[in-house]
Amino acid sequence: MMERHELFKEAGFRDNAPNNYLVHESPYFKVINFNFKAGQKLPVHSHDIEGQLTIAVLEGSGKFLGKDGAEMAAGTGDVLVSDIAEPHGIEAETDMRVLVTIAPPI
Repeated sequence: MMERHELFKEAGFRDNAPNNYLVHESPYFKVINFNFKAGQKLPVHSHDIEGQLTIAVLEGSGKFLGKDGAEMAAGTGDVLVSDIAEPHGIEAETDMRVLVTIAPPI
């Protein structure tokens, strides 16, 4: 099976909150596109399960957020890899598009 998604056409931005678009879900992994307007964020959170996630920045810049106020620069082409149980989040400084992969899906 092959699927093609044109994320920049299928998923836009919302003024009042980040927009998310479920790209793919299977028993093996989940892929979600999040679009943030400048200043929007996904608060730091974690999931009490085993597994890993990636957050790939497709466009824009901001910060990857972690536990105890930790921050890392996040720009186009950057990828964060983390255990799902590790606290994680993101904050957009400019309009930002990210692609999140979660395995196994939650």
